Amino acid sequence: MDNAPQYVIEMLHITKEFPGIRANDDITLQLKKGEIHALLGENGAGKSTLMSILFGMYQPEAGEIRKNGTPVTINNPNDATALGIGMVHQHFKLVEVFTVLDNIILGAEDTKFGFLQKKQARQKVTELSQRYGLKVDLDAKVEDITVGMQQRVEILKMLYRDNEILIFDEPTAVLTPQEIDELMQIMKNLTAEGKSILFISHKLNEIMAVADRVTVLRKGKYVGTVNTKDTDKQALSNMMVGRPVQLEVTKAPAKPGDVVLEVEDLHVPSRLHKKDAVQGVSFQVRAGEIVCLAGIDGNGQSELIYGLTGLEKCSGGHIRLCGQELSHAPIRKRLKNLSHIPEDRHKHGLVLDFTLEQNMVLQRFQEPRFQKMGFMKKDEIRKYAQVLIDQYDVRSGQGPITVARSMSGGNQQKAIIAREVDRDKPLIVAVQPTRGLDVGAIEYIHGELVAERDRGKAILLVSLELDEVMNLSDRILVLYEGQIVGELDPKKTDVQELGLYMAGAKRTEKGGERA
Repeated sequence: MDNAPQYVIEMLHITKEFPGIRANDDITLQLKKGEIHALLGENGAGKSTLMSILFGMYQPEAGEIRKNGTPVTINNPNDATALGIGMVHQHFKLVEVFTVLDNIILGAEDTKFGFLQKKQARQKVTELSQRYGLKVDLDAKVEDITVGMQQRVEILKMLYRDNEILIFDEPTAVLTPQEIDELMQIMKNLTAEGKSILFISHKLNEIMAVADRVTVLRKGKYVGTVNTKDTDKQALSNMMVGRPVQLEVTKAPAKPGDVVLEVEDLHVPSRLHKKDAVQGVSFQVRAGEIVCLAGIDGNGQSELIYGLTGLEKCSGGHIRLCGQELSHAPIRKRLKNLSHIPEDRHKHGLVLDFTLEQNMVLQRFQEPRFQKMGFMKKDEIRKYAQVLIDQYDVRSGQGPITVARSMSGGNQQKAIIAREVDRDKPLIVAVQPTRGLDVGAIEYIHGELVAERDRGKAILLVSLELDEVMNLSDRILVLYEGQIVGELDPKKTDVQELGLYMAGAKRTEKGGERA
């Protein structure tokens, strides 16, 4: 070895245990200066745990961390920041009622005589956002901006602190294809300036596109490290899952039946602007078909789904589900015929401090099967939860009694999908159903959605993943600035054409009226 250490960060023989589970079992990871190093593994493989140890959020039971060849102790995130280590977490650590600027400088404020120097801070953040192409509205409140924008705020937080080792935990899980391309470019720019990046992902396309090397973990153990130029997607997915994975969706042509969902001239107000986020949208979803709402994040998809599911009041138009008018119906009435896999699993999908079994019966606890005269049948609930856990391979330390908050993001997602599909309703509204899932889990979930379609369910899918949109849908409706600008057949279109519609550069003659 030369005098200069070869690795900027080394994590040697790291072991970390939680109740009922060894999350990291003797793992070694070495990061070179100026490289993008991907960390690949299934949901619950221990990737986030390993990075949380590097960021000082957990202490390992065994092992050593070195920076530039010197052993270091990282007791908390402040120690990590002092060592130049920054992290964008999978679930963002932002204060929702603060502005974007306040979130970026929080904990690293410039003061003079005890007064906050916001002007200088604003200048520095503006320069950083221009330099790296991270456009954000510094005065918007975090609760009012899209998840893609929140992601940028997190990256700017790291850059503001002049971190040299950047950890990205599932950074693209919430981004649109265009934003992903931008982020990949940003990552390359950062390493060109001498920063080193650890990049947790299970999206093989992205890893092949930007990573120099990949370390694979499986069930908490180290599988191996390979150079991306010496491998391919199939080999990586085999290393990660331990078996060959089918990367394409196989499905028979759809046989659409009766109309299950009819939306007519729907208007939903925006939280951000005076004009409506959804403006006069009309479409139908029939039994036995998957209709996908595609669009760049922030074009009204979220508000449209909130309007359908009752999370937001509609300001005009009609929603008919199984022939019933539901435009102003309460949520519980809508849920009688509707399953909803929400976009934000923490806000609308789970009660994080409830156990897994409690979360599995959130909308069903009043059914006779699960309660008698107002008392919960705990054994019945546990038995039911265990069946779903086994069927959907939801991995957790303590099975049904695991607290939802302690599970990995991908396993939280699997739990929600298990619960919603099992409710057996005529319409499934699936928003980003495979967000944060690994290839093995995506293969399973896609199979489940196709099977539900073939059983005669109507499925409304909202996805930002173009591969998923093209692979899974029978019809694609493109939403741009709150209106449907095109209806496409995935068999007769390609990603480029779809991208043009999504960017508003192309629209059908009828301006998106139903074909």
